[in-house]
Amino acid sequence: MLRVLVLPGLLLVAATILAEPLPQPLTLAQALRLVDVHHPAIEEARAREAGAAATVLAEESRDDLSIMLEGRLQYLQPAELSHYQQNNDSRLGLLVEKRLYDFGYTRARQESARASLEAAQWDGLSERQRHQIRVLKAFLDVLLADLEYVRDNEALAIAYVRLNGLRNRHELGKLSDIDLLENQALYEQALSRRTATEAKQRSMRLRLALALNRPGEVPSELISPEAPDMGADLPVLEALAEKALQNNASLQSLRKRIAAAERMLAAAEKRYGPVLRGEIGAYQYHRETGSTSPLSAALVLEMPLYSGGRGNAETAGARADLLEYQALKGKLELRLRQQVLELWLEQNTLRRKMNELQVREEYRDLYLDRSRALYDLERTTDLGDAMVQISAVKLEMAKLQYQWMINQMQIKMLTGELLQQEEREG
Repeated sequence: MLRVLVLPGLLLVAATILAEPLPQPLTLAQALRLVDVHHPAIEEARAREAGAAATVLAEESRDDLSIMLEGRLQYLQPAELSHYQQNNDSRLGLLVEKRLYDFGYTRARQESARASLEAAQWDGLSERQRHQIRVLKAFLDVLLADLEYVRDNEALAIAYVRLNGLRNRHELGKLSDIDLLENQALYEQALSRRTATEAKQRSMRLRLALALNRPGEVPSELISPEAPDMGADLPVLEALAEKALQNNASLQSLRKRIAAAERMLAAAEKRYGPVLRGEIGAYQYHRETGSTSPLSAALVLEMPLYSGGRGNAETAGARADLLEYQALKGKLELRLRQQVLELWLEQNTLRRKMNELQVREEYRDLYLDRSRALYDLERTTDLGDAMVQISAVKLEMAKLQYQWMINQMQIKMLTGELLQQEEREG
């Protein structure tokens, strides 16, 4: 029988993680491996698992052997006609009791508790999956913030150079005050954007540190992951949906909760049924009479005759729980179908946008080359703007690639692939 739930592998990994400093620079693979099992979100799920395991222990001990030592110090005023006129009626007894059979009640409760434990374990896996995605998003948000900073810093540098040149022209009387102020306002706008982006860099790094449960180790440098192959064929939509309905961790949890509710309903129907119990007692008396015995053994059959409406109430409550879990399962199945469809469609949309951006990137590269050539010939001054546009296109491409990666991980979570291989090997 299942008695104790232990996670030695997780605890060992946790101890190792806590002993190691955060790598600098940090890769995405390292960040995902460093997800701390002691993060509050994961600890909460583990606490629920521990609570479910404790319930299993309680239910499995329901029919355990019970041994009790009873000591009684008692003063007695005997009846006048009694042949035993001693006043000390103290005794010492050893009582052994065990429930032998209750026609399936205890077994149903134990099976329900085990199913609830399995549901809690599936919920724990689901929470760890969601936290993996939170870490992935936090990591990629840092990289996007860095790219935004590059774009806005280039724009600020160009605005500064342009404003400085216009100030020289203004001093020479070749530029009006209003034109100078207009360009100074543009410079201030660029400075404000760069300042906000710089603050976002710090904020996103702290968010990543918190997701890794390392608030005191804010990562300074991150290594960008390899660009995903967005041209690869997507899985068949129907196959993805079917896989999600079979393997999704949250859906697996609800299946176990339905099983637990079914067994609890069976237990409720037997709650006020007969119980067969065995009893053995050994006693030592200070005052022995003709009715006292040093040893006794008995088979006791308890047969409740009337329980009022309590049995019906418990059965109705258990049936309501079962209906609720069945409804939740149906709702989740519909939601999973919708989520898989939306992610699958979004992947196609992202691929189409990436093709568009790649053409724009080629155009911007050629435009930049032409701007450099014309700049060398002093025929144009839009070289800086062209560089900013290149940075902006790279930022947009990174957003598409990173969203593709997030969607891929979300699809893995929905279809039950994320972390489940590690769980099976563990």
